[in-house]
Amino acid sequence: MKSFSYFDTQMGRGGVGATDFGICKVWLPGDPLLPTIGNHTSSLSESAAQLLRSYFFTGEEQPFQRLLLDLSTLTDFRQRVLALVRTIRYGTVTSYGEIACMVGNCKGTRAIGGALASNPLPVIIPCHRVVASNGVLTGFTAPGGIGTKKVLLEMEGVAFSGDKIAIKSAGFAQVLVE
Repeated sequence: MKSFSYFDTQMGRGGVGATDFGICKVWLPGDPLLPTIGNHTSSLSESAAQLLRSYFFTGEEQPFQRLLLDLSTLTDFRQRVLALVRTIRYGTVTSYGEIACMVGNCKGTRAIGGALASNPLPVIIPCHRVVASNGVLTGFTAPGGIGTKKVLLEMEGVAFSGDKIAIKSAGFAQVLVE
């Protein structure tokens, strides 16, 4: 990591790390592993920090897709899954199973879960928008776990029925862009 910027939100302080090639790490507010190294900013880490700050304060969609990312430490499979998840539009959700089918293995939901658990860029790569096929919130390893996932989805206007989300059968085709 070459540069680092903090961002403050109503939920606490987070951070963004970058290499020469792109954003490589996001620490969400409340992460006990947030570095205390002070700002060593670059235009890249500062741009990402500003977008994250705006996202958390306004709850509005931000142009995260414009950020350069460095996922070079991940396997090709995980990079492919995260690239696909990055295309899920703001305020929508899809299931692990739908993503597994999109990468060519409809029975590979656990592999998708593993790839999402390795996501070093939560919110920028919106793994919080992936839920179980029955609409239950599962598998969010960021600080605050499922509670944080629900807060993020509520900020984006996703409707809940209790602790479940209604997933439309054609949801994935509707949520993908590009």
